[in-house]
Amino acid sequence: MAPADTCLVYDLGTVAYSRSLELQQALKLARGEHRVPDMLLLLEHPPVLTVGRSGQPGDILAPAESLDREGITVLATDRGGRVTYHGPGQLVAYPILDLRQRGLGVTEYVRLLEQTVVDLLGGFGITAGRFPGYPGVWVGGEKICALGIHIGHGITSHGFALNVDPDLRHFAFINPCGITGRGVTSMARLLGWGVTVAEVKAPLKESFGRVFGLRLEEGGAEELWSACCGTPAG
Repeated sequence: MAPADTCLVYDLGTVAYSRSLELQQALKLARGEHRVPDMLLLLEHPPVLTVGRSGQPGDILAPAESLDREGITVLATDRGGRVTYHGPGQLVAYPILDLRQRGLGVTEYVRLLEQTVVDLLGGFGITAGRFPGYPGVWVGGEKICALGIHIGHGITSHGFALNVDPDLRHFAFINPCGITGRGVTSMARLLGWGVTVAEVKAPLKESFGRVFGLRLEEGGAEELWSACCGTPAG
């Protein structure tokens, strides 16, 4: 087992949402049994609407045929929150952490995730913050990062999705996180240039490690898939 302040980070590329759930379930079990250290999974998803435990029937605004035309699937998930869109150009981060080992409660954990993104965006010259009563990160009245987590026996899964340069049209198909009257934005829109997910990964890792007080070490994606699921992501 790695030292207690170590967090293995895995760059998984593009992973189907259902496969990411399978992987997270396996890693949560392994972390709870102290067979692996804390981990941070970085990935993108093909276009998908995920409906959390608090999802409401009216959260998806578009008819099924419109979603089909855009190649967007709909899946239920065990994270908190309502409906969220994931797609290419969005950097998704799933920490698998033992909060008991870190001495963290749920509220503090959420605040640290938000701070990770706020600090990251600050490094790009984007001033971001929180919107009282709604988890996530906002720039003015527009959401730039959605947050939805699951905690079981002190072990975290799911996490946050940062809009780097996704297709913002797709957010019009939903009532994002159940919030009306506020928009959605991205780093690319705010910066005025086509920043890529690849450019944001290193700053995100630096911010996450500093905010959580963890030393990040790179892990091999193929070995992770083989050990946990028996097959690669594809």
